[in-house]
Amino acid sequence: MNFTRWSARLPGTQRRAAARGTDPGTPPASRGDGVPAARGEAGGGQGETARQTPDHQEPDHPEPGHPGSGRPAPGPSAADRREAATPADGSRPAPDLERPTDDAPALEDFPVREILGRLPGLVALTYGTQHRVAYVNDAYAAAFGPRRAGTAVAAGCPELAELGLLPLMDQVLRSGKPRTVKSRRTQAGGSYTVTCLPVETHAGTGPEGSALDGSAPGNGGAAGAGVLVHATDVTDHAEAVERLRASERRHRETAVTLQRSLLPQELEQPDDLRVAATYQPGVTDAAVGGDWYDVITLGAGRTALVIGDVMGRGVRAAAVMGQLRTAVRAYARLDLPPHEVLQLLDGLAAEIDASQIATCVYAVHDPNEGRLVYASAGHLPILVRDEDGTVRRASDPTGPPLGTGGWLHSSGSIALPPGSTAVLYTDGLVERRREDIDEGVSALERALTGATGSPQVVCDRLLRSLGVTAEHDDDVAVLVLQHPAREGADAELFHNAALDLLGGVEAAPRARAFASGVLSSWRFPVELRDLGVLATSELVGNSLQHGTPPMRLRLRRTDKRLIIEVTDGDDHLPRRRRAETEDEAGRGISIIATIASSWGSRRTPGGGKAVWCEFALPDRPAG
Repeated sequence: MNFTRWSARLPGTQRRAAARGTDPGTPPASRGDGVPAARGEAGGGQGETARQTPDHQEPDHPEPGHPGSGRPAPGPSAADRREAATPADGSRPAPDLERPTDDAPALEDFPVREILGRLPGLVALTYGTQHRVAYVNDAYAAAFGPRRAGTAVAAGCPELAELGLLPLMDQVLRSGKPRTVKSRRTQAGGSYTVTCLPVETHAGTGPEGSALDGSAPGNGGAAGAGVLVHATDVTDHAEAVERLRASERRHRETAVTLQRSLLPQELEQPDDLRVAATYQPGVTDAAVGGDWYDVITLGAGRTALVIGDVMGRGVRAAAVMGQLRTAVRAYARLDLPPHEVLQLLDGLAAEIDASQIATCVYAVHDPNEGRLVYASAGHLPILVRDEDGTVRRASDPTGPPLGTGGWLHSSGSIALPPGSTAVLYTDGLVERRREDIDEGVSALERALTGATGSPQVVCDRLLRSLGVTAEHDDDVAVLVLQHPAREGADAELFHNAALDLLGGVEAAPRARAFASGVLSSWRFPVELRDLGVLATSELVGNSLQHGTPPMRLRLRRTDKRLIIEVTDGDDHLPRRRRAETEDEAGRGISIIATIASSWGSRRTPGGGKAVWCEFALPDRPAG
């Protein structure tokens, strides 16, 4: 049978044909969209042959669908439809996505009210400019209670007001465009993601063209227009997000606490310097970095200043930082030159974690020299601001970062005269995305030019000038030291005196006489003056016996201590040992250690050594 002859009588064909603007009774050839004639003849021949009687006579009963049969024609089988739709060359035709299949129901066939009622999301349908309630589904009623139709949302649906939806619904009604807000919280604690969709109802106008809520058409929104509110309960998701954020905050607080606990809780304040430092963790994530700093008094008025940065973030970087800081303090107690401290630190960094790269600068200030002697392992240069506002940059070459190995570090120096300020810092202060780091250092130089005041004030001004806020995305550490220019009564508390010693039996008496006269001129109490003379005699005698020329005695007083130091050309450092009763030597250092507040020795850069001791001065009366 030819399918095209019966297609007009198949159920639903008339409706689809009308939608296409064609007549189902029109022959396919005249419409131009039927099955090709050759294929139709072949299909018809097979169908008629199958239904003929053995003697090729027409059957007594007409075929269903034939005029006079009284029965509707059966639809073509699936195999027949596939055969009819298959081109002659055997290829599969492209599907016509815009034309519905024979068994596809129309959208109007779906019960919309039943669908909305069964949705797990909350649905509320409103109409008019006052957003009066037309319908709420079962999920909405279960969450917030039933709502009376015709009630204005502002008065009858407080939950929508809590979610801040009233202005949004007005906007949707005016613009005709949907809007969505995410994770809004109600006072009851629930969180919802809400979408507001513009809708138009055919029953939206009264008999005189007014809106159902009584407002005039065109008074903000078309008559019959409304808003469909669909809310999804995301309380569990919001609570999970909040728990995650709380966990991240606790993790960050733990990391920051660890970081700060590894930094010095209180900076040592040398007699000759004023020092301040600041550390600000970045807020990019829950991890902190490995920025660190330290101030270490070495004795004899000398001070070590160190700042470093362990690359990476998190507890691991902070732990490596803590180990390096502890190691630096241990090496500093050996009173080694800066480049030797970095050489030891380089080997230790490779042993701690070869994958962690750290930069560091270690500097030593000697008030007798008026300079900063430093060594740098891949760190940013030290900046020094003179009293007149001129900023100088330490330009000596630096070595690679710690942990690389195979590099011999060297020391450089930069003048630090009275009235000057030096700044040590990490890259978080000057490094910015899409900007060369040299530009950041230049910006810091310009900021330092006008940064005056105490060291802490300078720290704060530099942070503000470089745009470092509480939302900065990288850790920042800044260490500021000032060599103050003292005048008046304050200057009288700081004095220096030195004497070159020649070998011979007269060297010790000359040293004792010199020390007695200087200490008397500095108006020290008699007891302290006698202790100073005894310490001078022991240090000079030890140098005469075990050292080599040139020898020099240096006395220095500050507002807090008296320092006595003797240098000579021999690099053998003395050590304290227990002297037996019959021993004639070996008691000098023991005597020094007994009478002085502290003592020590170090090798000097040009060869030789220095042995020193300190006496704490009594506190000055207030006022």
